[in-house]
Amino acid sequence: MTPTFRRAAIAASSLCLALAALWMGAPQFMLWVWQIDGSQSTLLMARRGAALFLGLAVMLWLMRDAENSPARSALATGFSVCCAALAALGIYEFMAGHAGLGIWMAVAVELMLALTFAAVRHADRPAQ
Repeated sequence: MTPTFRRAAIAASSLCLALAALWMGAPQFMLWVWQIDGSQSTLLMARRGAALFLGLAVMLWLMRDAENSPARSALATGFSVCCAALAALGIYEFMAGHAGLGIWMAVAVELMLALTFAAVRHADRPAQ
């Protein structure tokens, strides 16, 4: 079953909003889950990354009812690539010993989102 863009956008927007709140308000918790030391530099970058999650949440929410268009396809493709890259980085950081087992929860969610938006993008293509 192919997910609709609307459902995928609402789910991803909600997740990004929750992540923005966590990374902004309690970055130490997220770092603890990933078993990463929370230096001042790490906390600074975590809070700045939260702003990016907030921006993604707003974009996805505002686009949730968008009709199939080049802009919607670009958003779906970009978000899919972003999530796939985050998943790959998570795997690398675990393999390099920079993150603990908790990173696998993030990797799983990122892969799910990447595949969901890729499926939505594929379903949006005109029949040939």
